[in-house]
Amino acid sequence: MQFLITNPAGERLDTTFTAGAGADIKSDWLVVLGHGVTGDKTRPIIADTAAALTTAGFNTLSVSFAGNGDSAGDFRASTITKEVADLGAVLDAVAATGTYSKIAYIGHSMGAAVGVLRAAQDDRIHALISLAGMVDTKTFAQTEFGDVKPDEGVMWEDEDCPLSRAFMTDLTETISNVSPAAEQIAIPWLLVHGTADDVVRPADTEHIQVIKQSFADYVFVAGADHGFNDPAYKTAVTAAVANWLKARS
Repeated sequence: MQFLITNPAGERLDTTFTAGAGADIKSDWLVVLGHGVTGDKTRPIIADTAAALTTAGFNTLSVSFAGNGDSAGDFRASTITKEVADLGAVLDAVAATGTYSKIAYIGHSMGAAVGVLRAAQDDRIHALISLAGMVDTKTFAQTEFGDVKPDEGVMWEDEDCPLSRAFMTDLTETISNVSPAAEQIAIPWLLVHGTADDVVRPADTEHIQVIKQSFADYVFVAGADHGFNDPAYKTAVTAAVANWLKARS
């Protein structure tokens, strides 16, 4: 199935759809996957999670948000708020097909914050998964980019990723923290975080664990970094995600 998706700004979003495989196909489910800062739909944690899910029988749709990867748009305009609107456009396109009755969203890093903000206002998301999910967006911005001048410097010394004032303002002022939206989440929610993550600290997931108490499910992967880059960490994550979703399908 092909999805032709444009966001509210008229920018085309690059997506990859893969049909579920195997003997236990979940034909009524679609799992949408969104990446984090400076990433796109080819980022290994996104691509490998999507592959594990299609093997488990789930249809998947991986998305590059506007300004990232092969999607249209300017990277400097990429903000959480804009990506929440991008995700809304994806859900609109999925709903227009009339094919899927259940949608899960998986977000990594900033993409997880996008999912929380969207799910808090959009009942078309039926299950939510946060991988190394960003919660305290203001602290993230100040810690990672506080010494970089917006509209002049770049993110993590990557010349292809200019740091914009729009990005910083959205993180530190417009949003600041997604905790208020997290309080509104009333759907099944899995949070996975590496204990050695030094980009989005495990404290972000631990904070949700406190405010939501036993409502959501939590997996802390001992020793894992932000991208779960070691094969053993990635296997643990993809297995946890697939098993959790299968139990709810």
